[in-house]
Amino acid sequence: MRSLWRAAVMCMALLAASCASPDPRLYTIAPQPGPELSGTPKVVELHHVGVSQYLQRDAIVRSSDGYRVELRSNDWWGEPIDSMLGRVLIEDLSQRLPHVTVFSSSGAINPSPDATVELQVQRMDLDREGKLVLLAQTSVSFKNRPSTDTRSIRISQAPPTADAAGQVAAISTAVGQVADRIAAMLTSKTRPK
Repeated sequence: MRSLWRAAVMCMALLAASCASPDPRLYTIAPQPGPELSGTPKVVELHHVGVSQYLQRDAIVRSSDGYRVELRSNDWWGEPIDSMLGRVLIEDLSQRLPHVTVFSSSGAINPSPDATVELQVQRMDLDREGKLVLLAQTSVSFKNRPSTDTRSIRISQAPPTADAAGQVAAISTAVGQVADRIAAMLTSKTRPK
């Protein structure tokens, strides 16, 4: 009886060990340098960053081509993707707009903004050719102006390597390009006509 019990315990231990995966590799996107612009509002609020549901998971989505979502099984985001995109976009915009206070509406500090930015990311993964595709829509609205400037953004970026680190580097570059476009939208609306 005792040997049967030991055998059962050993089988359970082996089963548990075979199901356990190694610790996941955690990634984060990084701010990218860009051109500094002036003539912008003094205070800009990043109101919301929305992300398509298929991207909102721990594992990094490698691709959504071919009617299926393919994940990088042991490569995960280090924080929720919408929070990460908002944090990095604020850093990118702050670098491009050095005389502007850029803050998140979800943060602890909420001054009265002169302009509000929103971003909705529809796609942010690799296509069949292995290029990163970032599809998004952004809007910029100004206090004391009735109209909102809304634009679609499509960025295609070749990763430096085919692994997860290369994909994350390409995402970082693409988010920097999104910041370039938003900064240009903010400066074009504040120039005299």
